[in-house]
Amino acid sequence: MSVRQLDLAKVREFGNLEFLAKQLVEGFITGLHKSPFHGFSVEFAEHQLYNTGESTRNIDWKVFAKTDRLYVKRYEEETNLRCHILLDTSSSMYYPEENFGKMTFSVMAAASLTYLLQRQKDAVSLCTFSEQIEVQTAVKSTPSHVHKIMLELEQQLQANRPLRKTSVADVLHQIAEKIHKRSLVVIFSDMFDNIEEADKIFSALQHLRHNLHEVLLFHVTDRKTEENFAFENRPYEFVDLETGEKIKVQPEQVRESYQQFVGDFYQKLKLKCGQYKIDFIEADIAKGFDPVLLAYLVKHSKMR
Repeated sequence: MSVRQLDLAKVREFGNLEFLAKQLVEGFITGLHKSPFHGFSVEFAEHQLYNTGESTRNIDWKVFAKTDRLYVKRYEEETNLRCHILLDTSSSMYYPEENFGKMTFSVMAAASLTYLLQRQKDAVSLCTFSEQIEVQTAVKSTPSHVHKIMLELEQQLQANRPLRKTSVADVLHQIAEKIHKRSLVVIFSDMFDNIEEADKIFSALQHLRHNLHEVLLFHVTDRKTEENFAFENRPYEFVDLETGEKIKVQPEQVRESYQQFVGDFYQKLKLKCGQYKIDFIEADIAKGFDPVLLAYLVKHSKMR
């Protein structure tokens, strides 16, 4: 299985998410070194040069003996980035059903970011949510903690899950209140909350920024069908994955109005994110993981 272009159906079959995430990230970094983006630092600098006037308490004298230069040790609680990964686990994220497409993509992307954060000795937390927060881990960088997150992510790919609606706005407000230190908040969601009450979502995103958090919103979609409504011209029975409601329709009869409605919402979402200085990234599950990892590295380099 090619790691750079993973078959989403095979991610669940393979089973070892940690191994796949490591392979994906290492392959991505190798590719970066051969690309115009090779300047991004993906290594963690354990020391920084001593500045005159600083306390000498943290000078690393062993390094001084070897290099004849003064370096101070960096400590995780003082210097490292804190990242909260928010994963929408509502039923609509399990579309398309044949490979749990959006969820599989999001789980794989979240696992890769978790591995990359650990590689850079940054602290990470995972929060899964639907109508409410389901799991929220501590913010740590230890191997055992990262392993726990990987196991939690794997759990999201299990079959036979109950119907779950989304309350993105409510959960984001809760998260904004729970995070007390300035952090990077990474959201994986299709944002299929109540689109007709979009202002509530915008208010919740603004809440995160008001509390001085940096935000990366990965808008996860199967663009071909969810945005372009590219279905064959024959009768279909569409099922609402969050309510179970069914409707029979011929795609060409509703395609234009559907595209207009969904397109308007997505455009408003992009504009609001721009106003609030939130990074909005279209994460089409057919396009692979490089856009996710690259967007993260760009944000990470700005926060250092």
